[in-house]
Amino acid sequence: MHDHGDDFGPWDTDGNASAPRRTDEEWAAIARYIRHAANKVGPELPLCLPGEPQQCGRTAQQHVLAWAAHLKAAAHHLIERAAPSRERGTHAAGPLYQRQLAELREHSARSHVQQ
Repeated sequence: MHDHGDDFGPWDTDGNASAPRRTDEEWAAIARYIRHAANKVGPELPLCLPGEPQQCGRTAQQHVLAWAAHLKAAAHHLIERAAPSRERGTHAAGPLYQRQLAELREHSARSHVQQ
């Protein structure tokens, strides 16, 4: 069985008010997109989203988090392997990543205020 972050504890009791409210179908679509992206950079992930042949019984939102964590790890590994030097890799995985993350957070904050 693939690691879905079950070691953290129950999923439905956190009560994070800042988490977006989405239907299970919306979460499932996002999970499919993330898993597809993760599969593109490898290694290929197993099938186990709700409704697929090897259904694992976890929520679609949990799959979003699990596949996103896998994608983040795969991207970091790609940075390490593709960097021409340790310094370039450290820059890409550190300051460059942090700038991109800050821009995404700012964009999300602006989008949230506009709604």
